Amino acid sequence: MPILTIKATGKTVEAAEGISILQALLAAGEAIAHKCEGKAECGSCHIFVLEGRKNLSKIQRLENEKLDTIVGVGSGSRLACQAKLGTENITVELLNA
Repeated sequence: MPILTIKATGKTVEAAEGISILQALLAAGEAIAHKCEGKAECGSCHIFVLEGRKNLSKIQRLENEKLDTIVGVGSGSRLACQAKLGTENITVELLNA
């Protein structure tokens, strides 16, 4: 099971492979904005993936289109509702908690 580390707090969460980062964070009781309930419509769950980016699911069209509308997007940007965990550990920075 991959370990998800949250940069600001140093909190670690053990999560199941194949679930979204949003699902893992919510299951761990972490506060993260998610206005559209995981449909890639609002962009409020925008995060930066600092480590392990290549182990996440590939960015799909809906996520890419939404990221194109968000100010401050960088190469490590993902929507937590769309990025699914693989087998390796990752580190994220929450932006809109």
